[in-house]
Amino acid sequence: MRKNTIDIITLGCSKNLVDSERLMRQLEANGYRVTHDAENPQGEIAVINTCGFIGDAKEESINMILEFCQAKEEGRLKRLYVMGCLSERYWKELGEEIPQVDKFYGKFNWGDLLHDLGKAYRPELGLERKLTTPPHYAYLKISEGCDRHCAYCAIPIITGRHVSRPMEEILEEVRTLVAHGVKEFQVIAQELTYYGLDLYRKQMLPELVERISDVPGVEWIRLHYAYPAGFPEDLFRVMRERGNVCKYMDIALQHISDRMLQVMHRHVTRQQTYDLLARFREEVPGIHLRTTLMVGHPGETEEDFEELLDFVAKAKFERMGAFAYSEEEGTYSATHYADEISPETKQERLDKLMALQQKISAELTARKNGKVFKAIIDRKEGDYYVGRTEFDSPEVDPEVLIPVADGILEIGNFYEIKVTDTDDFDLYGVRVNGTEKHE
Repeated sequence: MRKNTIDIITLGCSKNLVDSERLMRQLEANGYRVTHDAENPQGEIAVINTCGFIGDAKEESINMILEFCQAKEEGRLKRLYVMGCLSERYWKELGEEIPQVDKFYGKFNWGDLLHDLGKAYRPELGLERKLTTPPHYAYLKISEGCDRHCAYCAIPIITGRHVSRPMEEILEEVRTLVAHGVKEFQVIAQELTYYGLDLYRKQMLPELVERISDVPGVEWIRLHYAYPAGFPEDLFRVMRERGNVCKYMDIALQHISDRMLQVMHRHVTRQQTYDLLARFREEVPGIHLRTTLMVGHPGETEEDFEELLDFVAKAKFERMGAFAYSEEEGTYSATHYADEISPETKQERLDKLMALQQKISAELTARKNGKVFKAIIDRKEGDYYVGRTEFDSPEVDPEVLIPVADGILEIGNFYEIKVTDTDDFDLYGVRVNGTEKHE
């Protein structure tokens, strides 16, 4: 147990990670040594940044809290604090059930922790973070909250209404991060496409992305968590024209059956979804689409599920994740629908959907054999350098493996890589001398 050392443990999504990084910078400015490694805690104080999105995430957060409570009871930890989404939603219940925690904070008042430690929040460092990612990339959160109110989703309950960050503030943060060596930005929000409606009375995502792309030193911009209804069409032009805007879009679709889309309160139809995907493919040639789908929502019939399978077979998403419905208290689905589909049926549907996607991924990945791609190197692991193309976001997407024996590569640099082999997801390649044209 190291004195004056604080362990920050982050659970859940990259939006939580940004909050942790901001807190870490404030703590360091106040004289603390800060670590970010749940597997190897070292400090006398721990702060757990929780996730409360779905059942599995909530369970993981609770288990982590209890693990650190035990460490505290055994004398391996002096103080334990909890913040984030789970704490925001259930702070009263958690306080009653887990009294070993010294204090619970929500998602937005974590600055109070500094005061409780006898320190002061330093507003002049408000845009600074201690990055937990490799230094060449960072997550860039452009808004908080969501106004969509999908039937199954607890995010609006936890985060409240959509609040866009001012564009100039975001651009200043980008310039600050570039000055510290960041080259690649993962632009994130609960819902990207709503950006600007509250501040500027119109969708401003295309202009924001264009202005970020103008900042010298920004090499890649990748967009996460868009919504299909009311998609800002000028973004097609920006993605097509700007070389540093990755041809990549993460857009959660959830389902394709008109009946299920209506039940889920998605405010989009089957035909509108197909039309939007066609526009993506037509207006941004070579784009890689990532989506998330849900199985087992109340009311989903075998016919609905078969329609979803047919959709995945036709759409051929380059990247796809899926999850089974989990009832979230307080949501429309929880209060108006009976969760009557058995866990076994949900799992069977999920397995079938992902097996189909694995075949599609293997087929699409195999088409890259022999082609040359620009790739950034993230790390060295065993006998390989591990990198990513513009079509691959950190943590969730395939990687490119280049043999160390082929020569020295610098972490954080870009190289032209020729693909020599593939498996279902990852690529294997060698560095080329730059004379071959990359995709």
